[in-house]
Amino acid sequence: MQHRDESFDVIVCGGGLAGICAAIAAARHGARTCIVQDRPVFGGNSSSEIRVFPQGAANYNAYARETGIIAELLIEERAVNHEPNSENGRTNSVWDLILYDKIISTPYLSHYLNTSVYALEMGDSKEIKAIHARIGNAETELTLHANIFIDCTGDGILAELSGCEWRMGTEGQEEFGEHHAPPTASADVMGSSIHFRAKDMGKPVPFQAPAWAFHYDNPDVFYKGGRVPHDPEGGFWWIELGVPWNTITENETIRHELTRHVMGIWDFMKNKDPELMEKSKHYALDWIGQVPGKRESRRIMGHYLLTEADLVNQPAFEDEVAFGGWYIDLHKSGGLLAEYSEQSVAEGEDSAYMKKSYIAPYGIPLRSLIAKDVSNLLMAGRNISASHVALGSSRVMGTTALLGQAAGTAAAVALIQGESLSALSATTIKELKQRLIRDDCFLLHESNADPFDLARTATPTASSEARLRRVEPKQVSNECHTLDESEHLSEKRGQWIAIGTEEVEALSVCLSNPTEQIQWVEASIVAVQHIWDYATDIEPKLAQTKLAVPPGRLQWIRWEMNMTPGLKQSAGFIRLDIAAHPHLYWHKAANIVPGMVAASDMDNGLMRRYENGETLAFQIEPEQSSYPPENVLSGVTRPYKSTNLWRSSPSESMPQWIGLTWREEQVISQVEVTFAGNLLRDYRFYSPFNQDPQCVKVYELQAWIANGWATLDRVDNNYNRKRIHRLAQAVHTTQIRVLIHETNGDPSAAVYEVRVYE
Repeated sequence: MQHRDESFDVIVCGGGLAGICAAIAAARHGARTCIVQDRPVFGGNSSSEIRVFPQGAANYNAYARETGIIAELLIEERAVNHEPNSENGRTNSVWDLILYDKIISTPYLSHYLNTSVYALEMGDSKEIKAIHARIGNAETELTLHANIFIDCTGDGILAELSGCEWRMGTEGQEEFGEHHAPPTASADVMGSSIHFRAKDMGKPVPFQAPAWAFHYDNPDVFYKGGRVPHDPEGGFWWIELGVPWNTITENETIRHELTRHVMGIWDFMKNKDPELMEKSKHYALDWIGQVPGKRESRRIMGHYLLTEADLVNQPAFEDEVAFGGWYIDLHKSGGLLAEYSEQSVAEGEDSAYMKKSYIAPYGIPLRSLIAKDVSNLLMAGRNISASHVALGSSRVMGTTALLGQAAGTAAAVALIQGESLSALSATTIKELKQRLIRDDCFLLHESNADPFDLARTATPTASSEARLRRVEPKQVSNECHTLDESEHLSEKRGQWIAIGTEEVEALSVCLSNPTEQIQWVEASIVAVQHIWDYATDIEPKLAQTKLAVPPGRLQWIRWEMNMTPGLKQSAGFIRLDIAAHPHLYWHKAANIVPGMVAASDMDNGLMRRYENGETLAFQIEPEQSSYPPENVLSGVTRPYKSTNLWRSSPSESMPQWIGLTWREEQVISQVEVTFAGNLLRDYRFYSPFNQDPQCVKVYELQAWIANGWATLDRVDNNYNRKRIHRLAQAVHTTQIRVLIHETNGDPSAAVYEVRVYE
């Protein structure tokens, strides 16, 4: 047996998305980092071994997609992968290679795959000194020393070995007053899943289940339990088991039992259910996972315990370092052995239970990532300090990736400042948040305040500017055309509208009235704080009226404003609400208008995203300055309290440019540009080989030198959201600009932010 002894600044244990993002973040900030992973590939639940697609806040909230390192990875995956990614079980090894390449290509980052941690060395002051690990199939043992350790193992292995307090199970309602918690506490946890994939062979394919397969004969298990196997290709998240087995110590038993159930489910589809037999007739099993994907095990106690109240009330944490926004998704502990696997799915998306489970994006504090019992231990992933209910939202991989980047950055910053993790100064926490924002992370209560960003002292200008006026409807005017039932005003709808400083004089909406009588519908305008301000009872109203809608299709119904005195809205978002009406239809826009989202009333005092992030057809008078060049200095790189986006006029031909001008000469060595695109929806909704049309494709970075524009850099095939230009030689100038020659399809050039550094 060989032995190696190595030292690092930071060691990350666990190579899922949380661990990957933690390790890359720490290394990028100069910490000598090592990531230790007990599997042969990186990616954890998202890898080709388990095949769960990373999801997060954007699945339920428009423009809430996670950015930072996870965005780099997912944008690259869609750009180079040939397969669609709509369901679990369909991840391929392209994703594994993207993750591996990112790890290998990051300076200061070492890695060990197939390596399991089995013991720790502890110091006298409740700190970890080193880990002991063994490389499988290599007869090699490792002793790895570090100053800071990050537990991204999911099961909280470092926390357990170091003596940290942890929880595993479900808290009762009395402990935290959580509405989603059961009346009494228990040891129940959410279960683990394996997936399968089938392939269409183009001809009938028989299947005979092995004798050890689980036998399914009762269709109620599927049709009444919210487990309908609708797609013969597979990808069923509800193939899940937990209780009565322990998801840690009995993982192998769970794996075998899950395999039995996969065989039984496929047998039911192929041989027992008439409708499913027809659907799956030509399909053959292509792949079955043999590594259970865990939802829940140990939760390590930190300096703050995240609870349901934090998800629902969304307090502003001083140490906010990440955000979540997946719904409170609590699976039944027994999985397939229970009446249903997940209550909201069994009862339907419009059920009372599901309505109370939707949440807007919320902040997560650094204190929930710092172990309270070990001074140099951080955690990221499903093992953070959270209640069982809060974990129902924070456990998804889009969120855990953000937690990983926050933990890795925090480790590096703590080392740079020479401070203990549990006693970081307010100044250091402020620096940490600013570093996260500069690294393309989004925080709900923080914006760019970097004193070294020279762009903040510049004046922005642009070649042109898109103005907001008329958003055309998707449907054509045809009396025989069948109306889209999804456009029926079955509930109140709200349309966010980004306005400039111009006073709104009139609004129009595109409605259809298929009846033969005039219909009257209530309309109102309210001021909203941001695009996830879903409250339906906002008071006071900026204006309200009843609109008369005569019989006819696709009519523009004009409302001349009479704003309440003293309530004039400053630049930002207003929301146009149209009440529910049994006979009227409000039509979708022909195209997505950046930042302009719509929502539907859930009948519980809140709205939720309408459809898949659609815009509804409207017109505003006078036209508004919704995308001015000043937006590149807003300090926020997504639609939030305003669009935060500069867009060129779609009627102007390329090239277009966005520029910065200083009164005095600046010395510039680095320019960072954040482009539009890849934000509106969950990445699963993007096609293979996707390059977001809004994203700039061909551009030049230029500086004004010797009375002319000099090109400092040129990019010819960009599809990435953020680009960093480190100049080979510093330039002295009073002006720079990004000259855009081509996008990936959109008629407007669009930029969220430009940063400049000496």
